Amino acid sequence: MKKELRTTEGAAPIGAYSQGLVVGDFVYTSGMGPIDPQTGEVDGDDVATQTHRVMRNLGAILAAHGLGFDDVVKATVHLQHLKRDFAAYNEVYKSYFNPPFPVRTTVGSELMDILVEIDFVAYKSA
Repeated sequence: MKKELRTTEGAAPIGAYSQGLVVGDFVYTSGMGPIDPQTGEVDGDDVATQTHRVMRNLGAILAAHGLGFDDVVKATVHLQHLKRDFAAYNEVYKSYFNPPFPVRTTVGSELMDILVEIDFVAYKSA
């Protein structure tokens, strides 16, 4: 069974997808961009500011199921400018976690007027 996660504290979907799904003991989030959930606008014009917004959006989705960043087991990250922005993004990203860090894939992608998009898989036993 799948259960949808939805919160007004994270960016609202702009297409045919859920913010997150609970499937068994796992939570899967959609890719989140740096959209301020209150204004619907991109938050910031640099990768550090945008990464903070993405992480807050993802944190809100996790919290909707009683989870936090320590429950994240996998992250997939898309950066508009991989070589230019990796170091700044990585500094912000790692500040949200305690070791052991989640496994992660980070790739360069053509993004729609944003610098970073991240999705998570989180685990919490029942």
